[in-house]
Amino acid sequence: MVTNRRTLDPWRRWAADTADETGVRQLTTLSGWRRFVLDDAVPPDLPAAPPADATGRRTYDEARLAHHSRLVVITTSAIRQVITQGRRLTYINRFADFGRGGLIISGPARTGKTTALTQLGKTIELVHHQRFPHGHTDIPALYITTPPAATHRMIAVEFARFLGLPVFGKSNMTDIVEAVCGVCVDARTSLVCVDEIHNISLSTRYGAEASDTLKYFAERIPATFVYAGIDVERAGLLSGPRGEQIAGRFGMIRTSAFPPGQEWTALLAAVDDSLRLHQHTPGTLPGLNKYLHQRTGGMIGSLLRLIRSAAIQAILDGSEQLTRQSLHDINIDTAADYVPAPSS
Repeated sequence: MVTNRRTLDPWRRWAADTADETGVRQLTTLSGWRRFVLDDAVPPDLPAAPPADATGRRTYDEARLAHHSRLVVITTSAIRQVITQGRRLTYINRFADFGRGGLIISGPARTGKTTALTQLGKTIELVHHQRFPHGHTDIPALYITTPPAATHRMIAVEFARFLGLPVFGKSNMTDIVEAVCGVCVDARTSLVCVDEIHNISLSTRYGAEASDTLKYFAERIPATFVYAGIDVERAGLLSGPRGEQIAGRFGMIRTSAFPPGQEWTALLAAVDDSLRLHQHTPGTLPGLNKYLHQRTGGMIGSLLRLIRSAAIQAILDGSEQLTRQSLHDINIDTAADYVPAPSS
């Protein structure tokens, strides 16, 4: 996406200049996170007819392919709840000297936990830079993912990696932790997002040490910590004395599959409206609401993967539309339980 610097406020102009230009958005790095925050995800225009010349058509199709590979973020009730509670917590914790509260987003896979977490981070970042338009070097939100079988050092290194701090083989934990805390305090970090938190198990020594490291960061960094993971309440993070302390300080928002009904249909209508296909009939996806629910089990992750794949295929093969048959021809994830045959 080409950004017109002249139309940007001072922070956005600075962030656009310093963001990674490769187009890769690795959210666990500061440059990738800034690119994510700056992306407004505006759907491309859909003219009455595509460009006639080959070069123009290729560029036009590439823009549409890029759009359908991500689609716009649909603000579901879970995302609204996470943003509302998360923002409220940041205000409650702003002047707290100790005992700051946090939030856990927990639910099955493919229910939108990471999307809700990152949208909260994006919201906090944008609000901060509205308040401090010249705070170019501020880092209001920090995002990491928990490595599998994480140790306390791995957690600390993930913080340092996001901030761009050098970590050498001989760097000890104290040096890493002090550097991370110093940068976060100086950069006015107010939100720390920790994804894949289910990779920490308090039943193991390493998991307990990793949890203690997060707790120490939470005490040293004056920020709100928000965790997201698969069925956290059953993954061992809330067990034992350490788990009781986490449960006493963190609220929980649970995500789940969408049941058939008004919100599911509204979700399909929003996705339907974001499609940029020349032969697409508006209202196609809401009209297939029962089929799509059966196909995906109401899991938003499976739904978006199916629609993105089918829309991209429609551009590649020139059909330029989604039908029940074209959707049926797309393989999604193996966790999608039921794949009914299309009606004749």
